Amino acid sequence: MKEFVKMVCAVICGLIVMSFLGFFFFAGCVGSMALAGSGSEPVLPRSGILKMDMSTFALSEQGNQNFDPTSLLMGGGTMATPLGLWNAVQAINAAAADPAVKLIYLKPDGATAGMSQMEELRQALLNFRQSGKPVIAWTEMPSTGSYYLASAADKVYMSANAGASPMITGVGTQMIFLGDLLKELGVNVQLIRHGKYKSAGEMYIKGEPSPENLEQNQVMINSIWNAFAADIEKSRDLPAGKLSELVDNLSLVNAQDMVDNGLVDELMTRSQLQDKLATLAVVENFDKVKMIPFTDYVTAKAKPNTKAKKKIAILYAEGNIVEGNSKQQVAGDYFAAQIAKIRKDESIKAVVFRVASPGGSVLASDKIKTEIDLLRAEKPVIASYGEYAASGGYWISNSCDRIYTDRTTLTGSIGVFSMIPDASKTLKEKLKVGVYTVGSSKHSGMMSLFAPLDDSEKAFMQQSIEEIYGAFLNNVAEGRDMTPEQVDEIAQGRVWTGSDALGIGLVDEIGTLEDAIKFAAQAGGETDLTQWQVVGYPKVPSPFETILESFGQSLEKDNDVLAGTPFAPIGKAFKDWNAASSDRFMARMPYEMVIGF
Repeated sequence: MKEFVKMVCAVICGLIVMSFLGFFFFAGCVGSMALAGSGSEPVLPRSGILKMDMSTFALSEQGNQNFDPTSLLMGGGTMATPLGLWNAVQAINAAAADPAVKLIYLKPDGATAGMSQMEELRQALLNFRQSGKPVIAWTEMPSTGSYYLASAADKVYMSANAGASPMITGVGTQMIFLGDLLKELGVNVQLIRHGKYKSAGEMYIKGEPSPENLEQNQVMINSIWNAFAADIEKSRDLPAGKLSELVDNLSLVNAQDMVDNGLVDELMTRSQLQDKLATLAVVENFDKVKMIPFTDYVTAKAKPNTKAKKKIAILYAEGNIVEGNSKQQVAGDYFAAQIAKIRKDESIKAVVFRVASPGGSVLASDKIKTEIDLLRAEKPVIASYGEYAASGGYWISNSCDRIYTDRTTLTGSIGVFSMIPDASKTLKEKLKVGVYTVGSSKHSGMMSLFAPLDDSEKAFMQQSIEEIYGAFLNNVAEGRDMTPEQVDEIAQGRVWTGSDALGIGLVDEIGTLEDAIKFAAQAGGETDLTQWQVVGYPKVPSPFETILESFGQSLEKDNDVLAGTPFAPIGKAFKDWNAASSDRFMARMPYEMVIGF
């Protein structure tokens, strides 16, 4: 007994020691990362070349808002610096007027950015060229997306080394359908929806797309490709349709094909490129060229004008729309409180509502829309659309005073659905498990997931769907100065690109976040942006706060078993879905489209 007590005491002491060591190790990692994220301002050379190596930073809407540093502590993730789109554009604008910056050297390979972000960054590079300074791009293995960015340069050079080859194959996405598999497993997904194009949930009840779903996806992909191809052909002085011809015929096999077809100006080794950069920088040799890392330049130059008394707020709605107070997504209660805070701040004279959301909870969407309307009654609110502004993302923003969109934005998707899986057959026939519901009324178990809906229950759910769809139509009709009947003709759950949305009245203008900010400044009574302080909401947490919050949440989150599989877009779209919650009525895209480009 004595030895047993000694052994127990030793184990307890060991656990205490290990706990302290673990705490201090974690605290050290947190402290180091926090210091790295909040270090002193970088020292820039007096003169040099601004180097934009796209593999060194990850471009997103607000920067590190969705950065998960615990993934680095756990051995995953990327060391690419998170940069906000507005800060990146500000830095490029500053470089155009900065005599210390002689030119921009762009290395687009390995870019981490969405389509709309690439579109806006490309426009910023074109604007930079108007200063008379050149943009020089050098690529080794261009993809459709990286070449799209490179094509904005004055000169595009490509590696002359063996193995440097293009992979420009157009844009595309994969549609996954689980209906046949779920039927085989005995799972009956009961989908209640309004809109023949409202394909959300369709992947759970079908083995292939409906004709309407296939049609809308093909139209979307064509519209995105047409926008990319037109920009490239214009920049490279190619005839319309030439790029599509080259891609369809698989004519771009190697680097020399890129030169022969006018997509690249010259093939160069790294040494030859360095000599070219030295010549452009007007120095004797490359050893004397001072490179300015883009991330350092953003840190030094993209700062709020704290001297300005008037403010423009950029309100970022990025992610799924959900109920509650989560800071990681667009949570109804938390976001409504943020909008109310902006409304009460008298120093904020105008608001840009930057939406990058595929939608989500109807209830949360309407909470946000209500607060946006209250805000609009006191201040101009200009919408700017990023990667998505669809379904719930369109619900919350369609009444803004003006709507800017990128051409590749996915928007519309005006429709509603609800899904209630019935696993009773799976349990009974596959697993031999019996489930019996004991309830106070005839329909107590209709949302239990263990019994099929009867006809009256389906009618009950359909009635709710129809009422919400009608509210959505009225919402858009009022916001866009249309009749509900006119909205219904372009609704039915159909998703549109920004280019097509302009033609049917869902948006007002093709334009960037910068364009929206300039319009907001004008609406606020002062066109000179130097007289404004532009501030982002919700507040981006400090690196230390981000680390602690992300670490705490990572302990609570289930592992994403679909990550890295073809089903990841579906899992991401529906990870917060719960048939028994207040979010059971959804206004969102069918899944977060992963478009290869």
